[in-house]
Amino acid sequence: MINEERIVQEFMKYVQIDSPTKKEKQFADFITKELRSLGLEVYIDNVGEKCGSDSGNVIAKLTGNKDVEPILFSCHMDTVSPGEGIKPVCRDGVIYSDGTTILGADDKAGIAAIVEALKTIKENNIDHGPIEILLSISEEGGLYGAKYLDYSQIQSKRAIVLDSGGSPGEIIVQGPAQDQFEVKIIGKPAHAGVSPEEGISAIHVAAHAISKMNLLRIDEDTTANIGTIQGGIATNVVAPEVILQAEARSLNDEKLDRQTDHMVKCFEETAKEFGAKAEIKRERQYGAFKVEENDEIVTLVKKACENLKIKPHTAKTGGGSDTNVINTKGIKAVNLGTGERKPHTLEEYISIEDLVNISKLVLEIIKEA
Repeated sequence: MINEERIVQEFMKYVQIDSPTKKEKQFADFITKELRSLGLEVYIDNVGEKCGSDSGNVIAKLTGNKDVEPILFSCHMDTVSPGEGIKPVCRDGVIYSDGTTILGADDKAGIAAIVEALKTIKENNIDHGPIEILLSISEEGGLYGAKYLDYSQIQSKRAIVLDSGGSPGEIIVQGPAQDQFEVKIIGKPAHAGVSPEEGISAIHVAAHAISKMNLLRIDEDTTANIGTIQGGIATNVVAPEVILQAEARSLNDEKLDRQTDHMVKCFEETAKEFGAKAEIKRERQYGAFKVEENDEIVTLVKKACENLKIKPHTAKTGGGSDTNVINTKGIKAVNLGTGERKPHTLEEYISIEDLVNISKLVLEIIKEA
């Protein structure tokens, strides 16, 4: 029943509508009109005012004709950079960008799948329960659309997020918590050629601190990374200040606390050793989630996969998504593989087969729900 030609055309149309993080309005307005044309009640909230976006989240609802619990489908509208002026190219059954931008399958493949499933329901008069849709803003910038959403507007207690890079059939049931922190090392300037001993190099201090840290893959649950380093004035000036952006993630909260404490301690103790100062801002961006294998939402997805002869499998991820936030709001949520490959790169692509299969899976979940 899924119309392959239509979903390919719609997906390629979607990715050509620019929606970089905090500039989602053009796409939000477009998709709002499309959902309303399918008979959904749609509105855009005011969350953009809280996170600096030019749009809010798009929230849509379709009344069911079966007396069952509602189900929520969620994707994000924003894309990473470079994501403006996308020109999709289809060859040999695969959709790419032209190589100058990302493609935007992360996460417009999920949106296209939901819309195609809704069109198929309408065309074939398929019975269904109440359906809710959340298309969030600023996910790539820190899950802000989901974080600031007024969840009293959502009735569902079970949710399907379509935002993972695995093939259709992958069910993400566990994801990490993340700490982000900014570290400012304050040293002392001096002439680097005349009197370097009178200065304290913030770059030198930061380098020593980093050399003491456990970074990258810590264990099977935990990762850590120094992402950016900015500072210094000129080669002839002992660097008086440097700012670092860092993160740590873990599926285990205690391990995350230990890793973040370790990194902070390295900066603080090294700064003290050199007579510098370390100012550290630390924030838990989102919590970890774990949905049990026997949970109703997992069973539902597995049954839908089996109906389609798609082999289901559960997995854990090291990445964050709106799934992390939704699971803290009294809603059981899993994240499904949509087939998006190499997201956040110029080599991003998705196969037409996966795009069609995730649409079929959304439709089958609705029927089974």
